[in-house]
Amino acid sequence: MDGLRTTLSFFVDPLKYLVDLPTVLLGQISDSATTYRTLKSENESLREEQLVHQTKLLKFAALEKENIRLRALLENSFKLGEQVLVAELLSVNMAPYEHIVVVNKGTRFGVHSQQPVLDANGVVGQVFRALPFTSEIMLITDPNHAIPVQVNRNGLLTIAVGSGQLNRLVLPFLPSNADIRPGDLLITSGLGGTFPQGYPVAVVDEFTSQPNKAFATITATPKAMLDRNRELMIVWSKSIPVPLISKPVGNEAGSNNNEAK
Repeated sequence: MDGLRTTLSFFVDPLKYLVDLPTVLLGQISDSATTYRTLKSENESLREEQLVHQTKLLKFAALEKENIRLRALLENSFKLGEQVLVAELLSVNMAPYEHIVVVNKGTRFGVHSQQPVLDANGVVGQVFRALPFTSEIMLITDPNHAIPVQVNRNGLLTIAVGSGQLNRLVLPFLPSNADIRPGDLLITSGLGGTFPQGYPVAVVDEFTSQPNKAFATITATPKAMLDRNRELMIVWSKSIPVPLISKPVGNEAGSNNNEAK
């Protein structure tokens, strides 16, 4: 009977597999669907994590750039010799030919009008209006701004006036035979009392002699990065200490009255 059983198994066993096939197929389909859902869920989760990590990397890159800028400001603040206060840019005045920016430090920190403002490269401008919580800074390129300068090479004194363009100053009061040439560094002369002597202001980039006119056409490029700054340094040239924490609003009027006296 073993031979017959073996022979019959060739016909009976396939029937067993056919009977069991729907169950096996259903199990495989169920496993595939479960695996697909799991993979889809994991894929979505990984995409979200990737987006979060990319956002964090962008933030870290911005923090790294900010750290570099603050380090540059800190290093230059030690070189200046005066007391400085780092202020952060809040807004920019978009009016045509008016170059005024707003920073987040005001009279609560001792800021007052006509204080010089610098970045890590040179003179930015001066405090135009000091308010309790903010201050307005007039850039050196504003058409209403003028700064006494001197040629670092030979000490020639003149005045640099804003042109209304962020990358250009004008020197309108030098004669055609003045000893000035492209590439000369202009620094603050200290005249007028607003800007202490020796701060870099601009570099002469063009000198056009005009024989028929009394004055030459001279332009210069500011040393400060006027269109890229996020942090600025407000400078005190006096020896009076500057408060590094905000004062109560009630004490502010009293301090102003004492200063007036």
